[in-house]
Amino acid sequence: MTTRWIRGAAVATALASGAAACSTPGGDEGGGGSADSVVIGVASEPDTLSPLLGYGKDGNSKIFDGLLARDAGLKLRPALAKALPEVGDGGLTYTYTLRDGVEFSDGEPLTSADVVFTYRTILDAKTNNTARSELDAIKEVRADGDDKVVFTLKYPYAPFAGRTVLPIVPEHIAGKQDPNTGAFNTKPIGTGPYVLADWRKGEKLTFKANPAYWGGAPKVKTVTMAIVQDDDVRATRLRSGDLDGAILPPNLAATFRDDDNKKTYEAKSYDIRTVTLPTAGKVTGDRAIRRALDAAVDREAMVDKILDGAGRPAYGPLPVDDPWFAKEIERKRDLAKAKRILDEGGWKPGADGIRAKGGQKAAFTLLYPSGDKVRQDHALAYASDAKKAGIDVRVESATWEVIEPRMKNTAVLAAGGSTGDPDFGLYTMLHSSLAGNGFNNMGHYDNPAVDHALDTGRRGQDETTRETAYQTLQRELVKDPGYTFLTHIDHIYVLADRWQGLTTQLEPHEHGFASGPWWNLEDWQPKK
Repeated sequence: MTTRWIRGAAVATALASGAAACSTPGGDEGGGGSADSVVIGVASEPDTLSPLLGYGKDGNSKIFDGLLARDAGLKLRPALAKALPEVGDGGLTYTYTLRDGVEFSDGEPLTSADVVFTYRTILDAKTNNTARSELDAIKEVRADGDDKVVFTLKYPYAPFAGRTVLPIVPEHIAGKQDPNTGAFNTKPIGTGPYVLADWRKGEKLTFKANPAYWGGAPKVKTVTMAIVQDDDVRATRLRSGDLDGAILPPNLAATFRDDDNKKTYEAKSYDIRTVTLPTAGKVTGDRAIRRALDAAVDREAMVDKILDGAGRPAYGPLPVDDPWFAKEIERKRDLAKAKRILDEGGWKPGADGIRAKGGQKAAFTLLYPSGDKVRQDHALAYASDAKKAGIDVRVESATWEVIEPRMKNTAVLAAGGSTGDPDFGLYTMLHSSLAGNGFNNMGHYDNPAVDHALDTGRRGQDETTRETAYQTLQRELVKDPGYTFLTHIDHIYVLADRWQGLTTQLEPHEHGFASGPWWNLEDWQPKK
C-alpha cells in the first residue's frame, strides 16, 4: 500500500475538487478512433507530478523512469540502469551503472548526480514526501563517476531493489527550485516515453510521445487522461465514443460485454476495500466493537453481490492468494460470535436493537468518497451487517476535501494495496510511528506487537524470519483489528479494440496512468 493509500485511481492520487468536465464526442478531448491517440477515463488526478513528492514512486509513471522497472510478471528489469544492481557487503551496498546515452526530454544528459539528487532530496526531512519511510534503509547514496551510483544501507533490506523503480528527476531543473512549491510539480521534465503537454486541473492531463525516448519512440503519440470521478458518467462517455478506455466497476463493465468494438481486461490486484476504525473514536476505539464488526461482516456476499465475483474476501491486508498470506486466518461470517463479543464487552441491546455501554450508543459515521459506486455499495453492505449485530453505522458520502480533516476521528471506507513485498504496503498502513502522517496509518492504529512484526519484517535478513513476522502480524490483526478488511477487488477495464500488445500486471491499489492495460502504453502497436 502506498502512502496515499486511501485515495482512488491514480499514482499518488487525490480526487479532483470539482466535477470533471465532460467533452462532447469529436471535441479536443474526445476519442476519435485514431490508432495514434487514446483518451482514457480515470476517477482521479495526481496532487503533483513530481517524484520528489511521491509521484510515480512505484513505477510506470510514463514521464519518468527509475533505475529499474517491472515487466508484465512484476519481475525487476533494468531501465535507466544497464543491469540489475551489484549487491555487496552482505547486502549493505547496491551499485547501479547507468545506461549510456539517456537524455531528459529537454536534451540534457542523465548522470549519476541526478540519481543522487533525487534520493537525497526525498530523504531530506524538509521535503514534504510522506513516502520517505519507504526509503528508511538508506544510509547514504553517492555518485561514483558520472555513470555509477552506490547506495549504502543501514541494515540489509531484502526488497531494496524494488524501491529503485522510483523515478529520477533532473538536478539542473529541480535542483534550482523548492521541491515543495516549485514549478516542477506541475511542469515536470523526465526521461520517460511521454512528456506533459497540458494539465487542466479537475479535467484532464494530456501527454505527447517523447520522440527521443531511449526505449524507442512510442507508436501512440497522444494520451489524454480524462478525470471523470463518477463511475456512471465514465461508462456513458465510453459508450458515446468520448473515451477510448476506462476503468469501470464490474456491473458497468458488464454492459459492454456484447460490444464487438470494445475489449474487456481484468487484472488481479492487491487493491483492498477496508473500513478504518479510528482509535480516537468512543465507539470505533473499543476493541469489542472492532472484533464484533470483523465477525459480523459478510465478505463473501460482498464479493458475489457488489463485485459480481470479480474479487476475493479480505481477511487482512494481504490477498488470500499472496504467498505471504496466513492461511489460518480465513474466517466465515459469524453473527452469533459478534453478539457474544459485544455482550462480553458490556455493549447491551436497547429497545431499538442498537447496543449501548455506559450511556454511549454503539453508533458511528462511515464516510465514503462521492461518486465511487463500489465504495458506496461496500459501505451500505457493511452498515447492514453491523446493524444485525446491534451497531448503528451511519453512511455518508463526501468529497476528499471534507473527508481529510475528519479521518482521525471518523471511519472511512478506504482503499489501498501495494505489490512487490509486504513491507511496501503494510508498514505505512499500520506502524504507529506513522499515525497521522499524511494518509499513513490514518486510523492511528497502535499495537506494539504489530510494530515489532513490521520492524522485523523490514529488517529481517532471511525469508523465514520475515515470513514469521508477517504471519504474526496477520494473526494479531484478527485479535486486535484496527480496520475491518472487506474485499480485494479485481480491476476491470474496457477499451476500444484498436491496438495490440495490451496486457495487465498484478496491480496495486493505484490504477490510473500507472496500471491498467496502458501500463506499457509505449509498447502498444496499432492493429493492422
